[in-house]
Order: sequence, then structure tokens, then C-alpha cells
Amino acid sequence: MLAKLTDARLRGLKASGKTQKIADGGGLYIELTPQGAKLWRLAYRFDGKQKKMALGKYPEVSLAEARNRRDAAKALLAEGKDPATEKKRAKVEAEKAAIAEAMTFERVAYEWLDVQKETWAASNFKKKLRLVETLVRAFGQKPISELMPVDIATIIKPIDACGKTVTAHALAQTASQVCRFARASGYCMFNAADGLTSVLRPIKSKPRAALLDPADIGRMLRAIDNYNGSISVIFALKIMPYVALRSVELRGARWTELDLDNGLWTVPATRAENPKDGGGMKTRIEHEVPLSRQAVELFRQLKACCLSGEWCFPSPKSDTKEPIITSEGFRKALFAMGFSKDDMCIHGFRSIFSTHLNEKKQEWGYDPDAIERQLAHKEDNKVRAVYDRSTYLEPRKRLMQQWADYLDQLRAAAS
Repeated sequence: MLAKLTDARLRGLKASGKTQKIADGGGLYIELTPQGAKLWRLAYRFDGKQKKMALGKYPEVSLAEARNRRDAAKALLAEGKDPATEKKRAKVEAEKAAIAEAMTFERVAYEWLDVQKETWAASNFKKKLRLVETLVRAFGQKPISELMPVDIATIIKPIDACGKTVTAHALAQTASQVCRFARASGYCMFNAADGLTSVLRPIKSKPRAALLDPADIGRMLRAIDNYNGSISVIFALKIMPYVALRSVELRGARWTELDLDNGLWTVPATRAENPKDGGGMKTRIEHEVPLSRQAVELFRQLKACCLSGEWCFPSPKSDTKEPIITSEGFRKALFAMGFSKDDMCIHGFRSIFSTHLNEKKQEWGYDPDAIERQLAHKEDNKVRAVYDRSTYLEPRKRLMQQWADYLDQLRAAAS
């Protein structure tokens, strides 16, 4: 093979207004464009066809390097491979490797959070964010394609061992959700967190505390009537048993959501501008709450208490960043009445409603679905959920009035 090009000759090449080709040997040549660019090319035959491929630009690719690339291409031809095809394959693999290196657990986790955040209540999003932050501190900079089960197990097992089993399970579940998202997105080949909960101690579920005995419920209602605290907390606690809403759904109430003349409260799917623990419905679906005569009267009394502003239950503290009362205010009030956390929790009001109404559904003649709709529970059967969109509003109106009257009977019967 006779080499025809030298560095001196390459440097001396000048544009002539047309494309020039100067051969070096073995199919390697320099292509001089009309603009003066010097481009390395390799001419070769593969599978009976004449082909060419780019090898770079001079002087970024030197004469010696161009010859090395020519020889490497010739070696591929000797193996029966098309060097241009192999070059493209190598480029794609290099790009994939670069992407894999860039897609760290941290980057993927925050991408997943961004995709999912609209499906969660603000309070649930904050919980997930804290879990992700814990995982990111541990192995966030590791490419998710290189993440192994041992990386996650090393974090969650010590947490489980020190008695924080619920937290350990939550971390394992979150890691699995991120990895499942990564696999579906093409960032990794397998879910490194799949099945890791099996290395943790099982969670011992404990029902939320609730006073279910009718006599105890009556005494609690009387205790609420006699409670001496802030107006917002007093009325929120009085109204809560009559509506069966979740704490944040009730505390974030605005007067504009209430139609007291027609006895209806429409809780929006979301309250985007709400305080830090969110608002709106946990299910992210608008919920109509029939108001009994008792609930309407309590709201009217609350409105008459000279409470200004948009919130039904504004915070009594002027120096707080949160405009409404907090769940902690509920807990402190119940404790002040003599109910410990093992006796009654805020969610216990919903447990009381669900337990007693399901026991009385035949006696009172109500469809169990109406009770579930009042609790704003999502339908577990996805197919049924698509077709059954009834809100059961009319039977729920009768149900909530009968429930309110029943509570008043328990209150009156309490000593």
C-alpha cells in the first residue's frame, strides 16, 4: 500500500471552488470541499456494493489517526462486517451508555415524583418526597441501571432492625415504584427493589382508635359540647360527626363551598392554593356532602360568630403561616376532654360512621354503596368503577339526616 499523503501536503491543500479527492491508499482519501473543509473518507466494497464512510475531519483527526481508523475498518471487513453499520451501532451503544450514566436514581426519582404528584393529595406528596429524599441521600448518584437489591437492602434493613418497620416498608415500596417507572421508561432492565419487602419484618396492622360503643359515643358528643377552646376547633369537632369527612377535607372548608339553604356542601377535588397539608378530596374527585338540619344549624351558628374571611375554620393564631386549624388542634382538644390516642383519633369519627351504618344498613334499609359513596371511598373493582358513576345523592340525603338524629339520641341518652 503506497501512502500518497503527508502532513505537509495536507496543510498545503487549498480550496479551488469545487470538491477535490486526494487518495492516501487502501481506500482512504481526503475530500476537500469548495469551502476548504478537509474530510476523511474511506471507500470500500461490502456485499458486492461500493460504499463509503466518514472517518472525521482534518486536522481534528490526524493523518496517523485516519490511517488507524482505516485499518480498523479493514479488519471488520475481514470479519465479514460492514464498518459503517458497526460504527452506527457503536454510536448508539455509546449514547445509551451516556444516558444510563446520566439517569441516576436521584434524577429518575424526581422525574417519577413530577409525573405522579397530580394524583396525590399534597400531604401524601410530602410524605413521598421525604421517602425519596432518604433514598437519594443513600444512593441517589448511582445510575439506576446499576442499582442492585443489596444497595436498597443495606438502607432498609437497619431501619427495620431498630423498630421502624413501617418506615422500612414505605422506603422499599417507594424504591420499587421508582424502579418500576425507570424500567417502563427504558432507563434500566429490571426492578432492583422488587420483592425486597420479604426481607423485612411484617407490619403489624392496628386499627385506628375509635369509640364504637354507643354509650361512649354519646359521652364524647357531650364532652365536645362542653369543650372550651377556640371557636374554629369547637365547631369543627361538633360538625365532624355529622359529615364523615377526612380531617383535611373538613378543616379546609370555605364558605363558598357551602349551600346552606339547600343543605349541600360540595368539597372540590383539589384546593390548589390551600395551606401546607393540602385540601380537597383525597380521591381527587369532587364530593357532594348532604348536610343534615343539625349540620346546617351548626354552620349558621359558626357564621354568626363574627368570623371574617373565606375559611370556615380559620386558625386562631395570627402568627401562623397556615390559615386554617391543624389536625394537631383536634388531637389536643380530644386529649383535653380526657380521650387518649388509644381511645379516639380524628379518623375515628369516620370509623364510627362506617361501623354503625354498616351494622344498621338492613334495619335502616340503605344500599352499602351509598355508605361507601358518603365516605368517598374509591371503587376497588376498576371495571365496575367505570360503569357505576352514581353518587347516590338522594338516598345519602336521607341517610345523613337519619344518622344525625341517631347521634342526637346517643347524646341525649348519655349520662
